[in-house]
Amino acid sequence: MTPLIITLLVVAGIVLLIAIGYLNHVAENNKVERARALVELNDRFRRCSELSETFPGQLMTPALKLLLVRLELNVIRRLLALEKRSNPAIQERQAELDALVAQGDNITISNPVSPIQTEAKAKDVRFLLEAMHGQVTRAAHDGFLQTAEAKQWIREIRNLLVLLHIEFFNNLGQQALNQEQPGQARLAFERGVQYLKNQAEPAPWKTHLQAMERQLARANGMVLDTIAPTEEDNNELTEGLKEVEADAEWKKKAIYD
Repeated sequence: MTPLIITLLVVAGIVLLIAIGYLNHVAENNKVERARALVELNDRFRRCSELSETFPGQLMTPALKLLLVRLELNVIRRLLALEKRSNPAIQERQAELDALVAQGDNITISNPVSPIQTEAKAKDVRFLLEAMHGQVTRAAHDGFLQTAEAKQWIREIRNLLVLLHIEFFNNLGQQALNQEQPGQARLAFERGVQYLKNQAEPAPWKTHLQAMERQLARANGMVLDTIAPTEEDNNELTEGLKEVEADAEWKKKAIYD
């Protein structure tokens, strides 16, 4: 065996080792990437399902419900394509979502009404809206939603945020009125009026603002009624003033006499 052949064999062995190492590296990276994608998709699947099932019924519309179902279905399809073995639970959920999508605008909305009456509840719903915004943005990034459709839904999510605050301030004010606390009611309605006035586009909320201002005026009137002096208070005040005036007159006479 000549030195040239030996050299070529050595070089070939080195190249082969490098190729094997590279392929192992690629395979390992693919494995890690697949595991990461599975974790991410499972998380998105959980979030989409939570949004679709727990979003308050009073804020849910057929169009929004259909969007959330479509987002969840897209994630499920990607998840099933990535998994190597069958997943009966996810496949069953896929069948349910396919049936809902087939209903179109007549889609069934089973979300229960969940009144927003506390600060904690308002924060929970706001977090759901933030999660919804994230899912729409991600779906647009993946190419599932067209840019125009994604922008439309982002605007709608912002509108839902305003409706959330309107319901919260109204409920807070009404609760205070029912508990005969007009001062607290006035504060709640004042916050609502200020919030609506601060909107970048106030025109769509004009009717809501006028209704909130009427509630504020009502609460303010009740507050003034509670602090208005009664007839007995007027009599006591009048007698008190007379005593003060009489005392002052006596002092004047004592000084000038």
